[in-house]
Amino acid sequence: MTRQTQEPDFLENLQHELRDGRAWFDRAIVLSYAVIAGLVVVLFTMLAEWCFEVFLHVSDTWRWSVLIWTPAITMLIVWLTRNLAPGAAGSGIPQVITALDPNLPGLARRHFVSLRLTVAKVLLSAGGLLAGLSLGREGPSVQVAAGIMHNARRWIRPGSALNEQALLVAGGAAGIAAAFNAPLAGVVFAIEELARKIESRSSGLIIAAIVLAGLVSISAFGNYSYFGSIKVPTLSWNSLAPSILVAVVCGLAGGLFSRLLLMSLTGAPSALNRLRARFPVRFAGVGGLAIAIIGLSTGGATFGAGGEEVRKMLVGESDVTQFYALLKFMATWITTWCGVPGGIFAPSLSIGAGIGNDIAQLVEAHMAADMAPVLIAIGMAAFLAAVTQAPLTSFIIVMEMIDGRSLVLTLMAAAMLASLLSRLVSRPLYAALSEHMADPYVAPDAKAGRTASTH
Repeated sequence: MTRQTQEPDFLENLQHELRDGRAWFDRAIVLSYAVIAGLVVVLFTMLAEWCFEVFLHVSDTWRWSVLIWTPAITMLIVWLTRNLAPGAAGSGIPQVITALDPNLPGLARRHFVSLRLTVAKVLLSAGGLLAGLSLGREGPSVQVAAGIMHNARRWIRPGSALNEQALLVAGGAAGIAAAFNAPLAGVVFAIEELARKIESRSSGLIIAAIVLAGLVSISAFGNYSYFGSIKVPTLSWNSLAPSILVAVVCGLAGGLFSRLLLMSLTGAPSALNRLRARFPVRFAGVGGLAIAIIGLSTGGATFGAGGEEVRKMLVGESDVTQFYALLKFMATWITTWCGVPGGIFAPSLSIGAGIGNDIAQLVEAHMAADMAPVLIAIGMAAFLAAVTQAPLTSFIIVMEMIDGRSLVLTLMAAAMLASLLSRLVSRPLYAALSEHMADPYVAPDAKAGRTASTH
């Protein structure tokens, strides 16, 4: 009998594992850092929510003050970001993908993930919500947690399977797990968006770290669904056409949104981009003013991440204008274009929910009355999948946020269709932004090889 076909010897294997004390020390370090990452994301969440509550108090007390408040804070955030932490600008997910690029010189990695950037990302992203900008904390949580986990490398022995790439994958996915209170979404995000594949030698520990960070969030906020639990009616053939319509509209709109962001953030030739490059702080001030005007025109609905409006839509209590999705789309685009640190996950969910809500109202005479929440959920998954072109992560996030396990196949199909349509309109957003960020640091021959491998 060969060694491969022998039954495992429990005692022998146990002795072998216990004999390697250094391996257990490395595992303890990684899991400890995962707990710290989860705690920091929890504190980040609490700070972000407090900052937005302050903004709401200001806007409710002195309604027109946001015309000064929002532009002024936006200008300050952009000035601080450009002068103190340029690597903190934007979502944070492209930075982690860039740090994972094998062609990136080791010393350049600190420009994208570090403890310094983690602190800056937390404070500046929370500052964006203090200004009432249309941004989320979920994308920034990826960079925040990745910066913490990356610091663990100094304690781990050289040559370990837990190299820098493994730590970055674990950290980035742990950020998603803790931010969305959804460990499963973190694991899928690690495979779909960050690592593409995980080495078998370290996969178990990476997944354990991701789940542990998610459990820290659950222990802090409770095991709850972010948007509550929706009632799913019996789906009939009458619901098929509206569901497909939502997925198609979200797929095309999400692809357009992704393309606009790429044109805005990669310096595509245009008069506005030239103005942004020449006067970034003033450009941010004008953008902040536009966001304030949009917010006032919607009664404040487009300010912030948009989570409260989604909750109202799901229970049928929303009174937002039918132009909500379009105006939230514009506010989020302008926010990102200004160059502030902040994510697009939560705003994308609210835009998709707005599209689903509008179509539900349009066809309400031809479907069951309780079908509207399903179309809203489909819109959330479809628009997020179209923007990120990460359909598996998108539908799992929405499924866990609405406790929608009975909608698994529906959400999956909508996310897949929307992602496919988005690819006809735009390049993958995060990969393209990452390539743009890495260009100054990657050697010309490595660029040529990378370009060839992506075609």
